[in-house]
Amino acid sequence: MRPLTLSASNPAELADDVLVVGVTTKGSNDRLIVPDDKMLSRTIRRAIESSLTMVGASAKPEQLTKIPPVAGVSAEMILAVGLGDMSEKDFGPENLRRAVGRAVLELTDNPRIVISLPAKTPDEVAAIAQGALLGAYRFEDFRGVGTTKPKKAPRSITVVTPEASDRHTKEAVRRAATVAKNVWFARNLVNAPPSALHPKELAEATQSAVAKLPIKCTVLDERALKRGAYGGILGVGQGSANPPRLIRMEYSPPRPKVHIALVGKGITFDSGGLSLKPPKAMETMKCDMGGAAAVIAATLAIAELKIPARVTTYAACAENMPSGTAQRPGDVLTTYGGKTIEVLNTDAEGRLVLADALVRAGEDEPDYIIDVATLTGAQMVALGSRVSGVMGNDAFVREDIERASETTGEQFWQMPLPKELRKSLDSPIADLANIGDRMGGMLVAGLFLQEFIPKGTPWAHLDIAGPAFNEGEPHGYTPSGGTGVAVRTLVQFVRDTADSNRT
Repeated sequence: MRPLTLSASNPAELADDVLVVGVTTKGSNDRLIVPDDKMLSRTIRRAIESSLTMVGASAKPEQLTKIPPVAGVSAEMILAVGLGDMSEKDFGPENLRRAVGRAVLELTDNPRIVISLPAKTPDEVAAIAQGALLGAYRFEDFRGVGTTKPKKAPRSITVVTPEASDRHTKEAVRRAATVAKNVWFARNLVNAPPSALHPKELAEATQSAVAKLPIKCTVLDERALKRGAYGGILGVGQGSANPPRLIRMEYSPPRPKVHIALVGKGITFDSGGLSLKPPKAMETMKCDMGGAAAVIAATLAIAELKIPARVTTYAACAENMPSGTAQRPGDVLTTYGGKTIEVLNTDAEGRLVLADALVRAGEDEPDYIIDVATLTGAQMVALGSRVSGVMGNDAFVREDIERASETTGEQFWQMPLPKELRKSLDSPIADLANIGDRMGGMLVAGLFLQEFIPKGTPWAHLDIAGPAFNEGEPHGYTPSGGTGVAVRTLVQFVRDTADSNRT
């Protein structure tokens, strides 16, 4: 990750490549204003405003305008980013996070960046720092000799604030940077081509990542999965030459205030199995392990931040491929714990691996279970590509997840689990079928997972199918490709729950 420092120096005098400033509007004439951040002098701010006005700049959120340096600024270029109307009541840290993230994401020539944006609180300074780090992400690991202009990341990032030496500000920035680093880790996992990240490699990457952390990591290979009768994971993985894995992580600090289980779907490539997807729909299916990437990365961050919560994490990993050994529509699987499932569609495979992992997670008797999965196309139909769905059996947990997402800037929306849809999962020959009503498919999938939650255990299911992989243009601090969605929300939820100690 790019080095980031705080500084209380005059940003105009820092001899770096790019000075990033914010621009807003005020009054009915929409006059452009560089807001006072107590670091840039009034004279320099007025000169920047004049230059921006001359080139027709806009204060529209995340709009970027490049201008030459004005008198008194030593940087080689000034990059102004629109902040929108800062007087609006909903303006907050996320606006700053997105604005600076968009600015840094735009800069691809290995620059040294100085950021001078208005921030009144440690949380706002941390949002600026985190946005810059998230925007600095690049994935160039698989570029070859044909790459003429790789997207170089910034060499350094300096966030200027008069509170640079304040201990609360430094701690807030440290936490934000730790989370951002682990979002990078999740993005790297999601972006890795399926030829380089089978279940075995995903398990190895996790084991390597925990090497210097107080996390115990165990991996069940195909032989251990057979001994344990993990029929869901084995059934999905049996069509692939690359056998499945179940990753278990445990972070157990002294005197934990709460015990939370995190469960993630880790389908390293989803062809649909014998219920084969159309070719176009397969192009992004390396992202089908985004839930596993999120829970793994969140656990790493929780341990690094020493949050006083015990966390047991399960990533159920398999490759869903068609072959002579693949499971068939009509097969019946016996999942871990004994429930049987009639497989009507092999492309509804994520819920099968999660069934095993949820039952296993319940055996640890956690206070809460949270699962994360790129589970249904229906999520994108209902909520689009930027808003994830949250379902569950406990209103407080759903609300806490949504509140955590609002704090971190991720977008989650509560969805119901209508009891009348459960009947559609009935099977004439097994305990339940793996698909039900097509209408409300996201909700039906949630109802399926609920069957594997221990009675009385608060649980939430996060469907991140759309937000996990950005197929469009970059926006804010979100690049094209893997986004690392849910990592920040999970870390915040665990922190908030430990702080409230509601249990």
